Amino acid sequence: MIRIERKSCLAPDGVPIIYSAAGSGEPGLVFIHGGLADRSFWDAELKAFAGEHRVAALDLPGHGESGHNRKRWGVPVFGADAAAVVKAERMTRVVLIGNSLGGPTAIEAALLLPGTAAGVVGVEAFQSLDGITEEEARERAEAFRADYAGNVKAMTRSLFHPDADPAVLADAERRMNQSPSEAAFAMLLSMAGYDPAASARKLTIPLRTINGDIHPTDVESIRKIKPDFEAVIMPHVGHYPMLERPEELNRHLARAIADLA
Repeated sequence: MIRIERKSCLAPDGVPIIYSAAGSGEPGLVFIHGGLADRSFWDAELKAFAGEHRVAALDLPGHGESGHNRKRWGVPVFGADAAAVVKAERMTRVVLIGNSLGGPTAIEAALLLPGTAAGVVGVEAFQSLDGITEEEARERAEAFRADYAGNVKAMTRSLFHPDADPAVLADAERRMNQSPSEAAFAMLLSMAGYDPAASARKLTIPLRTINGDIHPTDVESIRKIKPDFEAVIMPHVGHYPMLERPEELNRHLARAIADLA
């Protein structure tokens, strides 16, 4: 039986990070959730991979059980949080796996872990490498600040196909409503001007993604920036394959991990 431990470490700025960890074996696997989600979105993956790998899934600050008292936010800062977990676990070889916002966060973590990071795998993460403008970030952040629950509901529904299991959708919405609205506001605002392409260009290890088809994945445009990029598309799956079809996702992940290892 897999025993999952609740553990903690400190981010570089001193904010407490809570994470789950289990298993043993290399490469280690670190799972990074998306915006407004939490580490529990990866529960099925921890159980599936802990038999052969040391696995960890963290709550990014501002999410789940991790601290919210942060002055500076942004994808590079989240990358440093994920790297802190890798170092706390003393992983010497790791594959970083990120959903949505967790994808670029994984790239930032990998850039901080030269010689340790073996690859980055997105899950519904790299449809493109475009950033968002300051105006777009401000508009989105202000909308969530004005009506957090209403915008979480609308966003969640847009991330699933219309015929998705209502119970899965409702559970995702429930969990995402637990993020503190002020932390969400600061995080959304911090997305302004972040350039995923610039960080991807610096990446010297492979970049992969396993996406649903709720949004198109522009493979060719990404390959202009990262020529070794590869994508697997799961048909009729939304933004959270780990919730909708975890066993299928885990088969794709296992193949990607074996290739990167």
